[in-house]
Amino acid sequence: MWLVVGGVVLVLLWFLEIGPLAHLAWGWLTVPFILAVVWWSIAEATGYTQRTVIRKLEERKVARRERDMAALGLTTRREKRSIKVLREQRKAEEARPAPPPAEPPRRDPRL
Repeated sequence: MWLVVGGVVLVLLWFLEIGPLAHLAWGWLTVPFILAVVWWSIAEATGYTQRTVIRKLEERKVARRERDMAALGLTTRREKRSIKVLREQRKAEEARPAPPPAEPPRRDPRL
C-alpha cells in the first residue's frame, strides 16, 4: 500500500512540475507501481495476506470474548489462572512455620 501511495505522490509531483521530479522520465514513475504488483503477487503466493487476516480475526475474537465475559461479571481464563496462583502463594505462606519471636534485648544486671 505504501508503494502505491508513494507512486501517486511521485506522479502528482511530476505532473505539477515540483522540484527535481519535473524533469524525471515517466519510466521512473512506474517503478513504485511495479514494485507494488511484485509485492502483492509474492504476498498472495506465500499466503502472507491470508495469515494476517486470520490473525486479526483471532485477535478480535479474543478481545470480544474477554469484553463479553467482563460484562457478564465472569472471570476469564487468564484471571482464573492469576487467582489460582495467588491462592497457591497464600497457602504456601500459611504452611511455612512462623519464625520464633524475637527475644527482647537483655539488660546488663550491673546497671
